[in-house]
Amino acid sequence: MKTVYTSSANVAERRLAPPSLAISTVIFALRSDGPSGRKALWLPLVRRIREPYKGLWALPGGPLVHDESLQDAAARNLRDTTGLAPEYLEQLYAFGGLHRSPTQRVVSIVYWALVQPTEAALADESENVRWFHADRLDELAFDHNAIVDYALWRLRNKMAYSSIAYHLLGEFFTLAQVREVYEAVLDCRLDPANFRRQLKATPEIEATGEYLQGGKHRPPRLYRFTGAPGLGPDNRSTP
Repeated sequence: MKTVYTSSANVAERRLAPPSLAISTVIFALRSDGPSGRKALWLPLVRRIREPYKGLWALPGGPLVHDESLQDAAARNLRDTTGLAPEYLEQLYAFGGLHRSPTQRVVSIVYWALVQPTEAALADESENVRWFHADRLDELAFDHNAIVDYALWRLRNKMAYSSIAYHLLGEFFTLAQVREVYEAVLDCRLDPANFRRQLKATPEIEATGEYLQGGKHRPPRLYRFTGAPGLGPDNRSTP
C-alpha cells in the first residue's frame, strides 16, 4: 500500500506556485541474468534518503538548475549518482502528471542512456545505488515504474527499425553477441541460424579479420557496425 504524504503548505498557494522542473534518467545495460548466464536488461536505481518516498528506489535524477542545459543536467546527475558518463544519452519524454509528487507539482524531463558492458562495469554501487533487472522491479518512488515501462516500450520498438542495438555492444562484436542483445531486449529466444543469415545480409555489418579469443571452441569472427551513429530512420528525441 502506498503511503500518502500531506503538506502543511497552504493549498491555495500550492495551486498558484509554478511547477518544479526535474531531470531523471533511465540507464539500460546488459548483464548476466543469474546462473544461466543469459543476458538481460538491467538498470541502476538510487535509494531515496528523504521524504517523500524515503527508502524506496528511484531513477537517478534531481532538480534542474537555471544555468544548465537539459542534456548537461542529465549527464551531471548520472555522474553524481552512478559515476557513469554514457556516450548514448537521448531525451525520452516529459512526464508531468498532476499527482506525480505528493508535496508539489513536478514536471520531469526524462532521458535514457544505453551503456556498453565495459561502461556498466564502472558504475558506482553502494548501499544506496544498485543495479536491478529491468523487468522485475518492485514499487518505485513517484511514477518511476511507469517511466521505466515506457522506456522499455520505446527501446523494444526501436529495435525493429534502427541501429540502437549496437549502443549496447562494444566496437567489435560477434554475431552471437548481437543476438544476445536482441533476445535480452525483446525477452524472447531467436533462431540462431535465421538471425545469423539476416545479420550477414545487412550492409552495415562488416566482418573484420579478427576473432574472439579465449573460448573452448573455434573462435568466432568479430564484426563491426559501419552505419551512421544515429538511431536509423527515426532520430526523434520525443515520441
